[in-house]
Amino acid sequence: MTAVSVPLGVAPSTHADAPASPLAEAAAAARRRVDERRRSQARRNARVDGRERRRRSIAELSEIARRGQAELGGSGIGAPDEASAEEVIAWAVEQFGDSLAVASSMTDSVLSYLVSRQLPWVDVLFGDTGYHFAETLGTRDAVAHSIDVTVVDVRPRLSVAEQDEAYGADLFARDPEACCRMRKVEPMREILGGYEAWATGLRRADSGTRAQAPLVTFDHNNNLVKINPIAAWDDDRLVGYALRHGLTVNPLLNDGYPSIGCEPCTRRVSAGEDARAGRWSGVDKTECGLHI
Repeated sequence: MTAVSVPLGVAPSTHADAPASPLAEAAAAARRRVDERRRSQARRNARVDGRERRRRSIAELSEIARRGQAELGGSGIGAPDEASAEEVIAWAVEQFGDSLAVASSMTDSVLSYLVSRQLPWVDVLFGDTGYHFAETLGTRDAVAHSIDVTVVDVRPRLSVAEQDEAYGADLFARDPEACCRMRKVEPMREILGGYEAWATGLRRADSGTRAQAPLVTFDHNNNLVKINPIAAWDDDRLVGYALRHGLTVNPLLNDGYPSIGCEPCTRRVSAGEDARAGRWSGVDKTECGLHI
C-alpha cells in the first residue's frame, strides 16, 4: 500500500471541491503571515543594510529634542494637552526614521508594538546580561516571533564566567553598581552610539524618581535623543492595552514581580510596597544606571 502524506488538519477527501477544515485554513493563514513577515523584513533589511545611519551632531540632536518637547509636551508634565503615545512615536519616526531604536527589558511588549506599527522592523535593543529569568528570555523570543520588530541582543564584553574569573563570583552581591555598569549600561551605551534616538518604556508611575519624566529629552549620558512615549501611562492603561491587542507580557508580572530585572537582584514585592521595592532589595540602589 502506498503511503499518502496528509498535511496537518487536512482530511483526505474524494471530492476536489470539499471545503478545507478550519484547522487547515488557520494553518494556511499562519503560513501567509510568516511569508509576509519575511518579505516585509527583507524590504527593511535591504533599506538599511550596508549603509550608515544618520548621525547628526550633538548640538543638532539637542536642538531637535528641545523642539520636540516644546511641540509635544503641552502645557507641562502630566497636562491633559500632552501628545499621545502615537503622536510622540509619529514625531520620532519622522525625525529619525531608521536611526530610532527601542529599548526593552521584556517586561511587556507594548512599546515595541506601538513603534512597530509606524516603523516596522524597528531595532528593539534587549540588554542580555546573562542573569535574566527564564521567563524574561521567553518573553524576548515571543516578541521576536509575534511582532514586526528586529530584536537585538545587547551583550556585555565578558560572559558571566569570564566576569567571575576577573572580578570574583557574584559581583552583583558585592558591588551591584559595577555589575550593572559592565553588564548593562556600558554595552547599551556602546550600541546606542549607532543611533540618533532611543524610545524607552519609562513611565512616571514606575517610581517617584521617574515622576517628572518628559516625553522627549536629550540624553547627555549617551549623546542622543531620548523619547518616552508612554511616560503618562499608568499600570491599568498599560495592562489594558496589552490585553486588548493580545500582546505578550512577562508572566512574572502575575507572580509578584511588578518590576523585573536580573534574577539575582530581583525579588517579589509584598502588598503595599513600592513597585520597584523588589529591585536590589536591601541595597541603596534604585536604578541600573540607564535612566540616570
